Amino acid sequence: MRKSRRHRNTQTKSIFPIKIDKLEKLLKDKFENNPDLIFSTFDIGGKKVCVFYLSYQVKTDRLDNFLLKPLLNISELNTPNVLNEIPIGGGSTTDTLEEILEDLLIGNVFVYVEGEDKAVFYLLVRKESRDLSKAENESVVLGPQIAFSESLITNLNVIRWSIRSTDLVLEKLMIGKRAKTEVRIIYMKSIVNDKHINTMRQRLQDLDLDKVDDTHVLAQLIEDSSSTIFPQYYLTELVDRFSYTVSQGRIGVLVDNNPQAILAPSTIFSFLESTEDMYMRWNAGSFLRILRFIAMFISIILTPLYVAAVTYHYELIPPRELITIGQSRAIVPFPPIIEALFLEFLIELLREAGARLPSKVGQTIGIVGGVIIGQAVVQAGLTSSILIIVIAFSALASFTAPSYEMGTTVRVIRFPMIILAGMFGLIGIMYGLCFLVIHVLKLKSLGEPYLSPIYPFRWDDLNKVLFRPPYAYQYKRFLSLRPKDLFRFKKSEAIKKHDIDE
Repeated sequence: MRKSRRHRNTQTKSIFPIKIDKLEKLLKDKFENNPDLIFSTFDIGGKKVCVFYLSYQVKTDRLDNFLLKPLLNISELNTPNVLNEIPIGGGSTTDTLEEILEDLLIGNVFVYVEGEDKAVFYLLVRKESRDLSKAENESVVLGPQIAFSESLITNLNVIRWSIRSTDLVLEKLMIGKRAKTEVRIIYMKSIVNDKHINTMRQRLQDLDLDKVDDTHVLAQLIEDSSSTIFPQYYLTELVDRFSYTVSQGRIGVLVDNNPQAILAPSTIFSFLESTEDMYMRWNAGSFLRILRFIAMFISIILTPLYVAAVTYHYELIPPRELITIGQSRAIVPFPPIIEALFLEFLIELLREAGARLPSKVGQTIGIVGGVIIGQAVVQAGLTSSILIIVIAFSALASFTAPSYEMGTTVRVIRFPMIILAGMFGLIGIMYGLCFLVIHVLKLKSLGEPYLSPIYPFRWDDLNKVLFRPPYAYQYKRFLSLRPKDLFRFKKSEAIKKHDIDE
């Protein structure tokens, strides 16, 4: 016979044994006479038995064929016989009202024989979810295209397909006071640092909230600093990125009804890496990774540099280019700082409008609207044509970030940088950059430095994040993660084979 489940709260008293009519009244009062609460009573062999569940949560065909029919044929009704005679796996027992209410909401069907001290329940949940599809927010050309869905069971299955190892741990937590949500902490037991697991588990268990609204909200609730604009955990919808990161010794967190996963700890470099880097030749992958780093720096610094140079530092501009800029700005009535902020704001309006409208209309707004409005503001004398090129270059550079959140962060940072450049010139830009560096140095992700491996400096790790080394040289995991098993494979054999191939 299966054992009863351990109570979540040992102080909660048992409500059994209880009369069936009293139990029915108690449950209907709790659910405010909800018509979806089905409460059926039967008389079998001189004993009264009841079956109750929420109709919209349960697969009725399985209920009829595998629970009700066998139940009606049981000769002697009691809790052990119900558990043994009903041909559904995973049956358990409970005796507290709190657990009954919670389990009804997640699709359990309860069977109670009057006079017994426990009720039996089976999970017959009917869940609606979309099929596996391509990622919408993380576009990739090379490699697997499968993205997570809203079904936690489906997501766990695809992770198991990707990491076929008994070493993979799928730790379960239930979070939320009024609406419980299933959360899974996923890691490789023989690789991950126990400190990271304990920290993540403790932060999730310490949450005191009604319900988990979304993965993004959960990530903000458990991050190290809530005041920074920088995202501290990478959120992904790609199964292959999740599997690769977990196998490196990091932690993944999945939330039921959410198609994205949290990866921790993350560094600022994690947001500039793409899964395509792994599938390309190491030369091309390294080039694209360096290109993203340069693009992020250009996106932050280019427009402020233009504003500072045109406002205070004419000597930095080549004479021929200075004449062109002067002619372009001859009819513009605004100072460079107002001109730049106006165009940046216009670009952000176009981007946000394109993102919120239906895809076909959004593409039209983004392309046609940008061209038409850009040409119109130049002809109206509201801005110079050169600044439009600078702003477009900065915006394009920010879109190279694989992470949408990091791209948004870079675009927001540009605004205070432009203001500092307009007020103090190059000195203001240096103040802004120094503030950003100091701020990032202080940030942590799951207790680990956000700027690792630059601070603290580790050359072996830095070589992996700035470039994508050949696979033969990726025999070590990241030292900064302090994994239990540092080596992915043997160094000598891999490098010897690589040298022979060369």
